[in-house]
Amino acid sequence: EGPSTGLLEYPVLMTADVIVYKAEVVPVGADNIAHLEISREIVRRFNYVHGKVFPEPEPMLTKTAELPGLDGRKMSKSYNNSIILADPPETTQKNMMKMVTDPGRIRRNDPGNPDVCPVFAYHRVYNPEEAPQIDQDCRSAAIGCVDCKRNLSSKLITELTPFHEKRAEWASKPKAVREILADGASR
Repeated sequence: EGPSTGLLEYPVLMTADVIVYKAEVVPVGADNIAHLEISREIVRRFNYVHGKVFPEPEPMLTKTAELPGLDGRKMSKSYNNSIILADPPETTQKNMMKMVTDPGRIRRNDPGNPDVCPVFAYHRVYNPEEAPQIDQDCRSAAIGCVDCKRNLSSKLITELTPFHEKRAEWASKPKAVREILADGASR
């Protein structure tokens, strides 16, 4: 058995999704830079054959270009370890409480290492004001992993609240959504 056609088709489809808008920069996670480089190669070849038609899309990384999944691996729906933005707060909290922590910290009074803890990676993003204190408290065992995850889930839910409110607002206006989509499709 050889590789599936998806190995060849997916990069072309992804490239089409980017270049149809003549995108010059594309927001990607650190793990997607290689994928975007394939798109850049396709664009270079296309432009060589047909003249300069499309810009070569550059990656745009944020300060936090990568966050781990709930199990510490790469976040992926395929691994069932992702944080679903549309989930209700109760589900988000439940999932955050399952999140893996520092594998070297066995007991509550063991000092932790935030540098290897996936939960702390999220604190840096969603709780930057408290992150230095959490770092210190974790290393000195002044805070346990359960308390750390509760704190994080509270911050994450607060951060997602405007998103949930806006989503609920649009969900209550299906006709308006269809009209906006139709307008965009016609343009």
